[in-house]
Amino acid sequence: MPIEDNAKKAILRRLRRVDGQVRGIIRMMEDDEDCQEVLNQVAAARSALDRVGAHLIVNHMKGCLKGTNPSSAEKAIEEAVESFLRFTSTFD
Repeated sequence: MPIEDNAKKAILRRLRRVDGQVRGIIRMMEDDEDCQEVLNQVAAARSALDRVGAHLIVNHMKGCLKGTNPSSAEKAIEEAVESFLRFTSTFD
């Protein structure tokens, strides 16, 4: 299900920010920056990417469940839960 334009713009903005962070990390490695500083930036980029994933899952759940009629509600809920579990399995 497509994401609404405003949500899509916000997610793309966040992804571009993550892209900039990763490019910065690459430069830091090329410039032999302090490992602790590089790790701090990796943690920040990972956190930002996790937030992107959270926004995507929320939008996906809203799309799955919006206007769902009772006969297809269970399937929509299962799909939303499956997506959530797939996303959160990276946090085990």
